[in-house]
Amino acid sequence: MERPALGLSLLKARLTKDAIPCDVRYLSFAFVDLLGVEEYHWISSTLPYIAFAGDWCFAEAIYGPRPESDAAYIKEVLQTTWCLGPHDIARIKAVRAMAGKFLDYCMECIRWEDYAVVGFTSTFEQNLASLALAKRLKAAHPHIAIVFGGANWEGDMGEELHRQFGFVDYVCPGEADESFPALVALLRAGAVQGATLPPGIIYREKGRCVSTGRSAPVRNMDALPVPDFADYFRDWSESSASLETLPMVLVETSRGCWWGDKSHCTFCGLNGATLAYRSKSAAKALEEMQYLSDRWQTDRIEVVDNILDMRYFSDLLPALAADGRPWEIFYEVKANLSRAQVVALKAAGVTRIQPGIESLNDHVLKLMRKGTCGLRNVQLLKWCREQGVRVDWNILYGFPGETREDYEKMLAVLPAIEFLDPPVACGPIRMDRFSPYFEKPEEFGMTNVRPMAPYKFLYPFPHASLMRIAYHFDFDYCAGSPAGFADGVIRFAEAWRQKDERGLLCSVRRPDGSVVLRDTRPDAAIREVELSGIEAVAYEFCDEFRPFAAVLRHLRERWPDEQITEQGLSAFLESLAANRLMLTDGHNWLSLAVKVREVARARAEDCQQARPWIKNYDAVPA
Repeated sequence: MERPALGLSLLKARLTKDAIPCDVRYLSFAFVDLLGVEEYHWISSTLPYIAFAGDWCFAEAIYGPRPESDAAYIKEVLQTTWCLGPHDIARIKAVRAMAGKFLDYCMECIRWEDYAVVGFTSTFEQNLASLALAKRLKAAHPHIAIVFGGANWEGDMGEELHRQFGFVDYVCPGEADESFPALVALLRAGAVQGATLPPGIIYREKGRCVSTGRSAPVRNMDALPVPDFADYFRDWSESSASLETLPMVLVETSRGCWWGDKSHCTFCGLNGATLAYRSKSAAKALEEMQYLSDRWQTDRIEVVDNILDMRYFSDLLPALAADGRPWEIFYEVKANLSRAQVVALKAAGVTRIQPGIESLNDHVLKLMRKGTCGLRNVQLLKWCREQGVRVDWNILYGFPGETREDYEKMLAVLPAIEFLDPPVACGPIRMDRFSPYFEKPEEFGMTNVRPMAPYKFLYPFPHASLMRIAYHFDFDYCAGSPAGFADGVIRFAEAWRQKDERGLLCSVRRPDGSVVLRDTRPDAAIREVELSGIEAVAYEFCDEFRPFAAVLRHLRERWPDEQITEQGLSAFLESLAANRLMLTDGHNWLSLAVKVREVARARAEDCQQARPWIKNYDAVPA
């Protein structure tokens, strides 16, 4: 409800440039008005999306009544897999009962006979709803060319869906920036023949499904038009959703993933065949953000990129900061950012990031090929809390090769960082199409790959067809299953999210160089600690995680005349870690306190506790 469709808005802008009339209709707003904002949000966003409840609501509109299949879906998927109770199931059934009325309205509210081509974009749970409307359209208006595209129609999925649903005339899998406008131009001219079609089209020839091959990916991102969101804001303003939602504009500054180019994360199925990284120039990206902000009177921008171009730290982000608007920008980033880069994000108006943290355990992160480590991930959470940048991150579990010890180690870390942003979700890994797991399951210890259970209730086709249609897959482990390893972490993460007051561990540097640590976490053993001299320097040096040898070397270089021993420094750091003021992985050390300008004084009795504890080490002179 809050986001326009970027792909359609780009295509409309391109068609307009080619003098081809085009309208975009957000019929989902009609469904919002029919169900109510709360119910629509619940079915589309609150329920687990891999239950495919939204898709199931439109299954009868395509296939007719299938009572046995519906009963099996409710039992196997909703009740057994997702443990939904009678109330939730009744709500889903109520939404399903409205699907036919919604489709009736869609057929009546638009003069479909005025259109030669109707295109649908489909991602996540939009597939059966779109197919249900397309089926009705084709039956009522056979002259209309029905075209599908979007993530649900990429690769084998698009070919098999086209084969199974005969009312779909054309599919534009992959990037359709060039293929769809070319197809529309040919349809308008009445010149559509197999030989005339551009790459990136699936069509029918004598009853057979034929592909013209892959579409050419966009190389020059600056050549893309500015998306036209006029239709979205029109339909939003006329809907009840406008009373309860605040829209944002979507911006695309890059495609693909530069990290995936180097090391494809094992579970990631994003981008399909277009993983190669391409980005816009800073000048083009800034111009587009400024234009869309002015045009639609909003500073809320969600960047749809899979990953931030690191070159933007030297051009785009400083330009956004200099612009001076109260931006509220979302970006997906790599977790290995420096403190200076987090500061730059905040200054540029990036108020929320998704850094792909996924775990806090080094071994599990290595299994993912994430190119980061647990302490680096915590370090980013700390710096973001300090700068006021919200972090959307997840904990994933169930990776082949993980151990119970991995989660025991993670569980030991979590209590020390409860004052930082909690994970927004904690769930098992999926096997997704296009991911390394899907491409080479045996190499990763996975076997018996099959479509995720809901698919057989959504597409009543043979198993071989489902294997081509599905994007999400179930699998078995070749070795022992890691089931239960993460249970303690799961429970902790849920309690963490529910906590209203998490307190804060913060530090302030005084003019004399001393550092005061103030701990307001609910279960803090010591409320205030004062560090000075070598103590303060060691703690501040570990604001970025450091190997023990680097800390020792730094202190000895700073105080060459002092006898600073390994044993003494180790005892000091371990005393801080024991009181959850630092973290260590056994080799590296990270200070946890968030830097602030001022720290309120603790009570006298709390301060008296601090000094006997903090001096419980030897041979590190103050």
